[in-house]
Amino acid sequence: MNQYQEMQFAKLDTDREKRTGFPEVVFCQGKPDAYLIEIYKKILEHDDRVFGTRASQDQYEKVREAIPDIQYNPVSKILKVNHRNYQEEGKGLIAVCSGGTADIPVAEEAAETAEFFGAKVDRIYDVGVSGIHRILSKQEQIARANCVIAVAGMEGALASVLGGLVSNPVIAVPTSVGYGANMGGISALLTMINSCANGITVVNIDNGYGAGYVATQINRLAVGKKD
Repeated sequence: MNQYQEMQFAKLDTDREKRTGFPEVVFCQGKPDAYLIEIYKKILEHDDRVFGTRASQDQYEKVREAIPDIQYNPVSKILKVNHRNYQEEGKGLIAVCSGGTADIPVAEEAAETAEFFGAKVDRIYDVGVSGIHRILSKQEQIARANCVIAVAGMEGALASVLGGLVSNPVIAVPTSVGYGANMGGISALLTMINSCANGITVVNIDNGYGAGYVATQINRLAVGKKD
């Protein structure tokens, strides 16, 4: 039996949360406005919340006409609805660190993803290696987290530094922030993949959502062991 909703232009995986513990998330970028609106409306027929990534300001304005209480963050580009009449306190702890202020949009995508899925998030921004004393001053705070997300562009060294400072997993997110030789994030990606620090895993360039998702999975395992 097909556990999805047929919409011709989309097949909504309404059974995903039962299988994986996470509902289907909408990738908004590139979707025609009419399709995006219908997808959000259809999801809300089956669930009390919906989470979308990479949405534009224009998409937000169009969807808001059909769903007035939709929320949009122009920094993270998250477009979400939450009709639940209660707010659960975040569980566990995930630390989201950014190398610079320019990396915050990707960091916020990661942070908001983790928070939407029930994790407590500690944001620690602008602690890049050009001023190493900044991250060292936050070492104890970062080390308390069940998982650390390191978001950095340029050469991407932040993940290696964090990997040498904490005992729990580090998820490295290369960003496309940087000058020409950064090659749209490839230099940061290669640095992170080739790190000699242990306990580091790497997601795709600018993939804050992917990092937030995996960090939530790790955080859930850690919270379960503590309960």
